[in-house]
Amino acid sequence: MTLLFRLIGAIVESLAPMRLALVGLSGGVLAVWLVACSSGPTPHLTDAGQGAVTSQSNTTGTSEGLDLSGWDAQPLPPPRQQANSRWVAVRWQELPGFSGPAVWQMTDAEVWSVWLRNCEHPSAAMKPLCPELKGLTAASAQARMRWVLAHFQPYRVESLAGQSQGLLTAYYEPVLQARRQAGGGFSVPLYQPPAGLNARNPWFTRQQIDTLAEARTALRGREIAYLSDPVAAMVLHIQGSGQLQLTEPDGSSHRVRLAFAGTNGQAYQSIGRWLLDQGLTQDASWPGIRQWLLQNPQRSQELMWKNPRYVFFKEQKLTGQASDLGPVGAQGLALTAGRSIAVDPRSIPYGTPAWLVSLGPTAQLQKMVFAQDTGSAIQGAVRADYFAGSGDAAGELAGRLKQTLSLWVLWPRETR
Repeated sequence: MTLLFRLIGAIVESLAPMRLALVGLSGGVLAVWLVACSSGPTPHLTDAGQGAVTSQSNTTGTSEGLDLSGWDAQPLPPPRQQANSRWVAVRWQELPGFSGPAVWQMTDAEVWSVWLRNCEHPSAAMKPLCPELKGLTAASAQARMRWVLAHFQPYRVESLAGQSQGLLTAYYEPVLQARRQAGGGFSVPLYQPPAGLNARNPWFTRQQIDTLAEARTALRGREIAYLSDPVAAMVLHIQGSGQLQLTEPDGSSHRVRLAFAGTNGQAYQSIGRWLLDQGLTQDASWPGIRQWLLQNPQRSQELMWKNPRYVFFKEQKLTGQASDLGPVGAQGLALTAGRSIAVDPRSIPYGTPAWLVSLGPTAQLQKMVFAQDTGSAIQGAVRADYFAGSGDAAGELAGRLKQTLSLWVLWPRETR
């Protein structure tokens, strides 16, 4: 996003409330690869049926190489009720795109690394399967696929009223230029939480933080860094985390991550929605908002103050594997671009693998994902926010993605 690509999440999604929690893009941004062989020893597997898996490649299998008949011949279990959704068991061949080449992504090296990382903080349902899953690291794609088909049952996610279509949006991690000290045009502070933040709830609004001496005094000495653009700071607040290319007082520069550390307790208000309600624009996408700001620079501060919510951050080093992965999501694991989604945990528990289908004007997605995050705007049975990754390209996708969604969760089969 060139700093100003997105007041995303909340803005783009008809300006729903801000996501706080938090790679490639569907065509490939960042990925974490584990070494995996095209063939290798196959650990003991529970045979769930007579279906066959035969492919010549780990990642480019064909529909002819995937016979689901054995597994799909088994009786379907009854629906499963969640607090905010209903899961209806389906056969594997009912998953759109699952019988074609896309299915082999489920067991390729990139996705298997996410399966493995998921076992660092497994759900109670997944935990018993983690030893076997880890034992398949060096196995072939065919062996991994047999294991998945044998151990998981797909369920279509529906609302409690039976609606199986919902909304997909996206979020990302902005990468911004910053300085440790104010000066040279860098004057917009990013703060750590002030002392006593929880003693006053809600805390000062965004406008009060900018104008009241009491609020500014409480934040003195809590500055982490300074940006040059208040709109870029708003983007960071909406995303809930980001990366800074940070210049120190001695002139050295290095990359750090700012992770979410709290808010002022004020309710999020969408500035895009405000523009629409005032009749000031007919385009509440980020390009439309940016155009309005370019035409009305004198009203920039007024617009920012329409969102009273303010986010505080904590600085984290970016070294080793952390520099290749996304921010930590609500599950307690680093997010993976293009594979992690934020969900309503009342509908889908953290750590649940899922088959996501969203065929819209911005993206054509039929892929394996994992429920690893949430956000205040992510509410409802069939609702997901797709983690697009870090940087400008991810920001552009995240700022525009708003389309119909269908989800199928993969849940461990009952022990027979």
